[in-house]
Amino acid sequence: MKQPYRVAIIGAASSGKTTLAQALAERYGAIWVPEYLREFCDARQSVPVATDQFHIATTQVAREDALAAQGGRYLFCDTTPLMTAVYSIHYFGGIDEQLESLASSRQYDITLVCKPEFAWIPDGLHHEEEDVSGIIDAILLDELARRGVPYTRISGDLEERLKQVAQLLGD
Repeated sequence: MKQPYRVAIIGAASSGKTTLAQALAERYGAIWVPEYLREFCDARQSVPVATDQFHIATTQVAREDALAAQGGRYLFCDTTPLMTAVYSIHYFGGIDEQLESLASSRQYDITLVCKPEFAWIPDGLHHEEEDVSGIIDAILLDELARRGVPYTRISGDLEERLKQVAQLLGD
């Protein structure tokens, strides 16, 4: 079975990743992979610590691979191990060796970086005490450059973002 075209959707908290992933899946009749971190925080009723980062990333990858095995044209991934690495840099001062290896090994057909242009809304799952979207965005862009990962910056309201993605996908 042919693997779906994997679309990574990354960005800071409240940048519209989940909304975009859901809308793209609906528009293209495709599957999207929800962000495991949300489930992790809900289940534990706490925020992750440094030793949780590799588990969070490997669970995200396992779910992504399981859904990719179902086939289809596209797989929209609401976050990737790279975002776990970015948050590890910010909150824990670096990326452990296992997480670095995982983040470096994951390949996506296209990477979309959602611009953090929406008002930050705490949703009880994220552990930012203040809006750190600009800081996370800067770390993310630095990591993408360091790793040589090509990406497209996605901005505007949902309809504008959908149009931008449609152009990238050739639809």
